[in-house]
Amino acid sequence: MSFVTRLTLQSGDRAVLDSVVDDIRATVSRKGAEMKGPHSAPPEHLRVPQHRTLSDDETAPFDHWNYTVYSREIEIVGHDEVARLVAGQDMPPSVHVEVEVEQIRSMGS
Repeated sequence: MSFVTRLTLQSGDRAVLDSVVDDIRATVSRKGAEMKGPHSAPPEHLRVPQHRTLSDDETAPFDHWNYTVYSREIEIVGHDEVARLVAGQDMPPSVHVEVEVEQIRSMGS
């Protein structure tokens, strides 16, 4: 039985996100584990309305707040200790990390 650990990293700061991905890539290669990715998703452009008051008074709204979210997905195959090390490391506050672990069974099991 083997495990695939999928890390999804998101940030509004592309340089910080790429730096974190490079650190993960270096750690995984140094430990000799198999890594797939990073796979980049198209940047997501978000637009949030802002109001001057708490009511929905449309007479004096602020301009919309526009921002971009960048995403990278990495898969670590097997090597549970390396995946645990990478997923547990401290990330900058501007980087959001989601970890998903999938158990792969061989055909005969």
